[in-house]
Amino acid sequence: MNLVKRLRERLYSALLFQEISFFDSETVGDLTSRLGADCQQVSRVIGNDLNMILRDVVQGMGALIYLLSLSWRLTLSTMVICCALVMIMLLYGRYQKKAAKLTQEFTACANEVAQETFSLMRTVRVYGTEKQEFGRYEQWLKKLADVSLRQSVAYGWWHLSFSILYHSTQVIAVLVGGTSIITGHITAEQLTKFIMYCEWLIYSTWRIGDNLASLMQSVGASEKVFQLMDFAPSDQFLSKGMKLQRLMGHIEFVNVSFRYPSRAMVPVLQHVNISIHPSEVVAIVGLSGSGKSTLVNLLLRLYEPTEGQILIDGFSLRELDIKWLRERIGFVGQEPPLFRMNIISNIRYGCPRDIKQEDVEFAAKQAYAHDFILSLPEGYETLVDDDLLSGGQKQRIAIARAILRDPDILILDEATSALDAESEHYVKEVLRAVRNDSKAKRTVIVIAHRLSTIQAADRIVVMDGGQILEVGQARHIRSKQIFLV
Repeated sequence: MNLVKRLRERLYSALLFQEISFFDSETVGDLTSRLGADCQQVSRVIGNDLNMILRDVVQGMGALIYLLSLSWRLTLSTMVICCALVMIMLLYGRYQKKAAKLTQEFTACANEVAQETFSLMRTVRVYGTEKQEFGRYEQWLKKLADVSLRQSVAYGWWHLSFSILYHSTQVIAVLVGGTSIITGHITAEQLTKFIMYCEWLIYSTWRIGDNLASLMQSVGASEKVFQLMDFAPSDQFLSKGMKLQRLMGHIEFVNVSFRYPSRAMVPVLQHVNISIHPSEVVAIVGLSGSGKSTLVNLLLRLYEPTEGQILIDGFSLRELDIKWLRERIGFVGQEPPLFRMNIISNIRYGCPRDIKQEDVEFAAKQAYAHDFILSLPEGYETLVDDDLLSGGQKQRIAIARAILRDPDILILDEATSALDAESEHYVKEVLRAVRNDSKAKRTVIVIAHRLSTIQAADRIVVMDGGQILEVGQARHIRSKQIFLV
């Protein structure tokens, strides 16, 4: 159990420190299945299979030595049958390894379908696709049942082979042994002992084969686990970058181009050049798919630019300590995820300094979240649930989380999209206050569709098709069609 515990810890650690592109290609259901069922297979190997194999090997070797001392002629005939049994055993074990690998893959796919369906149950219910989702799940279960059926057939052939060879050993021992008694090579007592120890040898060989097949099955199931464990951590976690004495917030995108690894043929950004000055509020606008959020992903170093570079205060993003930099960036996404923990823990989440209750309440008041939090059953100790909070309330909690960090760079990616007009007005006032705070000047990047949201920005960057169309103030921007006014 200690081994399985360490195995899960190492696997979980290896997964946590992978590039974001790794999680774009891997499914959640598959990874959780590896952490759960696959690692549990290893515990069965260590706790049962290896123990039984070692015991039977010792018993079989002892029986073989004693048989050789009784009659080497009879032992050779028995060894021929044992060798045949070993050959069948190896073929059966190899098949079990392949079948186990398919079983774990199909199980992971079935888990992924179930997890996706349950998490999107409201969408399934609204569109009435229950039968369709059941069909998807049933499809993987059928494949899983087919593999299990073939495993059962193979197991039946393995036992049939053992029974035939075992009884053949008894027949050969009696025939050859009877002849040896007549010729005077052995006595009847020795033949009796030989048959008894011969059974020990055959049964030991059979149990070794049975447990070895189970071992190969576990190896096949855990093969993906060891492959994932061998993945090296992302370079950004291995390299020790620079830590500046003070982050001014001067951001430059220099000839930046980018393609997502999962869509290497589709250019997302093409030769983008933007310079954002310290304490400046810059709004990035454009139609969906124009590359706005990708710019933020690159700035947070979730991905690396395909071409060009990003500079922070004149230093390349690659040269800076990424953990240190992220501690000084506040980020609010369009659909901010909240963890299943109480509200105060969600607001404190990821804050690098010691936080008091008063600090949390102050940040919540700035985000106009304090009043609705107090109206909840347990106030700040209320456990966050999907049905408990509206989209706008979640966004205000996320904004409070970002404000609490007291960041030098504040990024708002459609952070007011789920707010009503009054709440949006309050949040815009908060942003103005944050921007004009003389004690903590910070650079603010706002991504939005609404013209009303970004009118107070110092500059507006208009994007389309991964390129910059215009840069200027709201009243000078000609591309009004990109806004939802």
